[in-house]
Amino acid sequence: MSAPEATEPAEGAVPFDLNVKKVLEHWPVSYAVRELIANALDEHVLTGTPEPAIVRDGEGVWRIVDFGRGLRPEHLLQHESTEKTRHPDTIGQFGIGLKDALAVLERRGIRVGLRSAWADILTGRRPKAGFPDIVTLHGLIAPPSDPARVGTEVTLEGLGDPDMAEAREFFLRYTGGTVLEATRHGEILARPPAPAPARIYVRGVFVAEEPNFLFSYNITNVTPFVRRALNRERMHVGRRAYEARMGAILQECVSEEVLGPLGADLAGFQSGTMHDELKQVPVAVLAAQVLQPRAKVIFVTTPQLNVSYVQFAAIDGYRAVVVAQDVAAALVDVVDGEGNPMRDLEAYRREWDASFSYDFVDPAELTPAERRVWELKDHLIALVGMDPARQGITEILLSNTTRLNTDGYPVYGQCEFKEHRIVIRRDRLADPALFCGTLLHELCHAESGKPDGTLGFEDELTYVLGKVAGSVVAPDVRSGR
Repeated sequence: MSAPEATEPAEGAVPFDLNVKKVLEHWPVSYAVRELIANALDEHVLTGTPEPAIVRDGEGVWRIVDFGRGLRPEHLLQHESTEKTRHPDTIGQFGIGLKDALAVLERRGIRVGLRSAWADILTGRRPKAGFPDIVTLHGLIAPPSDPARVGTEVTLEGLGDPDMAEAREFFLRYTGGTVLEATRHGEILARPPAPAPARIYVRGVFVAEEPNFLFSYNITNVTPFVRRALNRERMHVGRRAYEARMGAILQECVSEEVLGPLGADLAGFQSGTMHDELKQVPVAVLAAQVLQPRAKVIFVTTPQLNVSYVQFAAIDGYRAVVVAQDVAAALVDVVDGEGNPMRDLEAYRREWDASFSYDFVDPAELTPAERRVWELKDHLIALVGMDPARQGITEILLSNTTRLNTDGYPVYGQCEFKEHRIVIRRDRLADPALFCGTLLHELCHAESGKPDGTLGFEDELTYVLGKVAGSVVAPDVRSGR
């Protein structure tokens, strides 16, 4: 490429007041160069022409060349291009103008030349029309030095290599980010190696850093909310601007490269190492849906960790994954990736109950002490005047194991109407009071036909307790209903 032309304005150049109302004084040079690169990339997208060239033309001299329609002088008037805002793939559609970049570069001592088939434009300070004491930045517009030029060439004299390198780092296409999966809302990218933070891009332009994100993201489908939330500088954009879009991107992912780490990351909730994406309930639910078919897990909340069912699950080979309360509530209504209900504590309890089997004990196997307690049952039934068979209960059995209640604690006795039996845990035989109390409790269920916590059961239990007590304190008083 030829050496840069002189940056002195051509004879007869017409000054055009850029009328920059506010110079972005805190902008470094790289921010302004970023805008010039964005304009070139947008022209490439809009016209379908070759990708812009960014070349070093000597010490402190860089050129940005696109092959589109060429910059016209009237483009210096525009603040926002309707053409760009309507196109789904352009970058420079957020109200950041060419004039901002020119003003920053002039202030930082970078000499800028803009050349196209329509005009050669330099910048310089000139008195404002009608106000000779007020000097402002002008575009110095001259006839084109090359009317056959294709596209626009931007020459930057005095630009250091580090500034250009920093400007290029704002663009995903130049950073070499690895795309793990693309969805209709955007792309999920491998985050840079630690300790570098994850990066957030909008239409391929860097806008924010996230130190505790699992992935980097490129939002390609820009919503009106995202567009409004992007500030004039496209830097330090708050998470609120993009977190909903990020969640939408994740929820459409199907690749192992994304879903695998996402599911594994859910286990970090309890230890505090979980990444911030999973603080969104829908994303955490997705992670649980992914994890369940891949690992033998049960989802619990922190208060449920001490419930006996969690201990039984561990014995069965399940790993407890602690999730937030709102995530646990959401898991009730979804299935995993294979269509199975999510295995929370209640689901595991149902599975455990369904798979439960008694370990019945033959009375002949009882120890002498246990047998003496066991033989109290007929006397106790006669004492309270009950006939379990009248209610369909034909057996009273012993078992080494019984089911658990809904809180995961063992049940010492059960009245099972469908099986026509009462089952009592063998360890109740260790104490006559424990055995008799458990048996009376289940006999009251049989007599009343009602479950725990009902008025019918409580009435029956009260009557039987009174009858037993009366047989001791007033044995000669006849009792009856």
